[in-house]
Parts: sequence; C-alpha cells; structure tokens
Amino acid sequence: MDDGLLILAATPIGDPGDASPRLRAAIADAAVVAAEDTRRLHRLCTELQVRPRGEVVSYHEHNEAARTGDLLTALREGRHVLVVTDAGMPSVSDPGYRLVTAAVEAGVRVTCVPGPSAVLMALAVSGLPVDRFCFEGFLPRKGGERARALADLADERRTLVFFEAPHRLAATLEAMAQAFGADRRAAVCRELTKTYEEIRRGTLTELTEWAQEQVRGEITVVVAGAAARSLDIATATARVQDRVAAGERLKDACKAVAAEGGLSSKELYAAALSSR
Repeated sequence: MDDGLLILAATPIGDPGDASPRLRAAIADAAVVAAEDTRRLHRLCTELQVRPRGEVVSYHEHNEAARTGDLLTALREGRHVLVVTDAGMPSVSDPGYRLVTAAVEAGVRVTCVPGPSAVLMALAVSGLPVDRFCFEGFLPRKGGERARALADLADERRTLVFFEAPHRLAATLEAMAQAFGADRRAAVCRELTKTYEEIRRGTLTELTEWAQEQVRGEITVVVAGAAARSLDIATATARVQDRVAAGERLKDACKAVAAEGGLSSKELYAAALSSR
C-alpha cells in the first residue's frame, strides 16, 4: 500500500490564469479532494479544464472538526488527500490547520503545491518594507476588542499585514490611525489579480478618508511597522511639557512627539499625565 500524503494546494486569488500545472495535476490525481466550497471548486475545474478523478468532499469551518477524522482515516489507508480553499493557501486564515496538525501527529507526510498568495502579493506591491513582516489575519469585529488588539501591535517594528471585510474597512483604518498614529504609512490592496484590482497608498488618515465611500471586493491591508525608538520616555515627556507650555494640547503634543521618537503615544500620554 502506498503511503498517505496530505497535499495543501494554493488556488488562484482571482485570475484563474495563475493556476500552476501542478495544481491541475493534483486535482486530477488525488484520491480525495477536500474543498472549502465544492461549487467553487467545480467552477475552477471548468476554467482549468481538469476533472477530479477522486472523491470530492466539502471541508469548511462548519464541518472541519467532524470531517478531519474521516480525512485522517483516508490518509492512514494510504490515500492522497488534496485540500483546497476558495483562494490562496489552505490553513492561512482558511480551513486546513486542524488536518495538518492531525496528520503530523499521525506521522503522515504533508506537502504543498505553492501558488498565489494575497499576503505576499500585497506586501510586494505595497511600497512598504518587506524584509521583515508579520501576518495578523482578520482583526476582531467588535470595536473594543479590535482596539485592544491594535494597541498590542502599536510598537511592532515589522510590516503588518491584515485581511479585512470591505464593510469594516473604514472603521478598521480609523482604529489603526488611533492606535498607530495618523501619519503611519499603509496600503489597501483591493481585488488583487482581478479585473478591478486597485492599490491605494498613503497615511492611515488619508486611507480612512478614502474608505468612507463604500469599498467592495477582497481586501488586504499592509501597514508600516513602528519607527525605531530615538527618544527615551523621560526626554520625550520633557518635550511634551515644553509644547504644552507653548499652548499645544497635551494629546496633540503626545502624538507629535511619539511619532518623532518612535514611541507609543498612549504610553507617552500616561507618562506626561503622571509627571504633572
């Protein structure tokens, strides 16, 4: 009996022309194809002119826990199981991670068919540093939870990449401006590889204003990391006090000095208050 093999295959994020020959072969040859949406898989197969010879089953967030056991059984029986999602690489903000961990624990070999990635494409076209980055996926939907999550990232120096739903984009950009500073550079990448692909670059404030009009499509947001600290808190607090003495509002002074010194405006504001 052949050894089982779990294959994670990246699918096009928009343009079907980005599909690789390996993806076509994997779809055709797998004993089981586990698809996030079987209807989308069939549309993709039509576009790619390929037909799965194996069993096609659904594998999505609502049945992932229940179906993982069945797929693991198939792998233990020596079958090749292919996992595909609606777009991009399985397990990256999509189903797949649960099955990967189960397969690894069972000693089943895991591989992937590389391909399109909204994260890497957005980074590449953002115009922001790409030497070090972190992927944060989707932020919490509730405002308070989202604000806390962003506050934890305020001092992150690596470039940040997020996914976001179009109807929440304006609120998310506004929350980012409050947490990271209005002048932090960012890029909103919309409908990547599709007909109406659009890349908007600017400060978080500029992008928030643009996003007030309804934005549609799949969204990836890339945000510059925090600047390296060039001031300590004591020196920054003294500068804030000087600006306040000259008539500037405390909150505005903290934001300005924090941006100059690569500090958290929230931390500096608290320090300035305590020094009064």
